Amino acid sequence: MMPIGTPRVPYRTPGEGTWQWLDIWNALYRERIIFIGDNIDEEFSNQVLASMLYLDSIDNTKKILLYINGPGGDLTPCMALYDTMLSLKSPIGTHCLGFAFNLAGFILAAGEKGSRTGMPLCRISLQSPAGAARGQADDIENEANELIRIKNYLYGKLAEHTGHSVEKIHEDLSRVKRFDAEGALEYGVIDRIVRPSRIKKEGSTAQRKDMRNLGLG
Repeated sequence: MMPIGTPRVPYRTPGEGTWQWLDIWNALYRERIIFIGDNIDEEFSNQVLASMLYLDSIDNTKKILLYINGPGGDLTPCMALYDTMLSLKSPIGTHCLGFAFNLAGFILAAGEKGSRTGMPLCRISLQSPAGAARGQADDIENEANELIRIKNYLYGKLAEHTGHSVEKIHEDLSRVKRFDAEGALEYGVIDRIVRPSRIKKEGSTAQRKDMRNLGLG
């Protein structure tokens, strides 16, 4: 199968009447929408960080939307994203499209209250941050202490985001905590489930005409 490449879409610059063809990511970026759909490593994290910082610098009154559909990633790049989104002046909305696992789940929960959403079939998991300590015993001990510090920081923030006590967060995340959309809403990870618009029983006249033209009505 031949790769389709990056889709291009027509885009009209706000305030202008001219249209231009842009790749889909550029068009979404101009609407202050950033996709987190890959494993978050240093390179990917830096790209998202740069985009967030730039959008915040040109207008910090408009919302930046993070659309999440990914497995999380490496600890340090994820923490850089997490800390930055909490420090920006721009309001940050988060939306889970398919899944937000591990540290991506913490990023989802860190969106502005009222602006954290998920699709009906999204899946979310939260768990204690993990590292890969190597070297001498002292190095491993230092790494373990750092992980405990980061865990306590994240759990404290998650308690703020969800309204639960820190003690409950520690208890619940002693093992991997998994949610469907309803469970995430109940727990306070998201604020709203985005549901498809209700389909009316009787379509509009134009819809019925289209169906007749297709031989379906």
